[in-house]
Amino acid sequence: MTTTNETKPGATGLLEAPLTLPEELLSWFDGAGFTSFDGELRESFTHVPDAATKMVVRVEENGRRDVLVVGPRTRASYHASKRPASCVQLRLGPGTARPLLGVPALDLVGRVAPLADFPGAAARQLADELIPLSPEQVVPHLARALPGRLAPADPSRTGLLRAAVEAMSTESGHISVGVRELADRLAVSERQLRNLFADGVGLSPKHYARIARVRHVLRYARRSPDTPWAQLAAVTGFYDQSHMTADFRTLMGVPPTSFFTGRLPAARPCQTLGSAPVPG
Repeated sequence: MTTTNETKPGATGLLEAPLTLPEELLSWFDGAGFTSFDGELRESFTHVPDAATKMVVRVEENGRRDVLVVGPRTRASYHASKRPASCVQLRLGPGTARPLLGVPALDLVGRVAPLADFPGAAARQLADELIPLSPEQVVPHLARALPGRLAPADPSRTGLLRAAVEAMSTESGHISVGVRELADRLAVSERQLRNLFADGVGLSPKHYARIARVRHVLRYARRSPDTPWAQLAAVTGFYDQSHMTADFRTLMGVPPTSFFTGRLPAARPCQTLGSAPVPG
């Protein structure tokens, strides 16, 4: 059996649950969840591509605590096991990396670093405050601390970026649009749109859309495993089956048939989080 960071596999000891965000945090975060391990996760574990930047408040089995920033992940990685830990993960909303962390999202791609090492004063203060908290205390503390302490991102830029990200989605039957059409719809140039994505998301609009579609494939295929490939491609925003297969192979390292039958690239040990240098 292969697990991913989007599943609830049960027997492997990996437990995941969504957390409800209060209204005070919706301008900062798009979602949150709690993850814990009941013993060692011995089966293979897949980190799927993810366009979001995350703030992770983690407690390891030995009691060690840290608060990490995990930048966008542009390719899947496959691991033999994962160290036992419990963590609260919060997905930063588009455009919130710079005001919270002091750096553009582009500098975070593929990186993992302690929150306390970022240049933003708010980041360092939050790291000190979050480390001693229990998981159930993290979201309430952020709801009290962030609104009165940190000026939000430029609402006009953030609103424009969120509209662009939504237009790239293929969920709920939504048809994703191309970069040129999206720029015209938002009354900006293609260059402005690319710069907006680089600063606020960390990826180009095209790369963001590819990741969004492949993640949609993963979710849809697990809900409806008997869906024919051509139909799966259509409902997840691809031109056709060959387009889906090519993008899936590029991002996941194997074609869809191999992935869903467990024929995966060789697993490797998980990277020690916090070892990557801080951007800047």
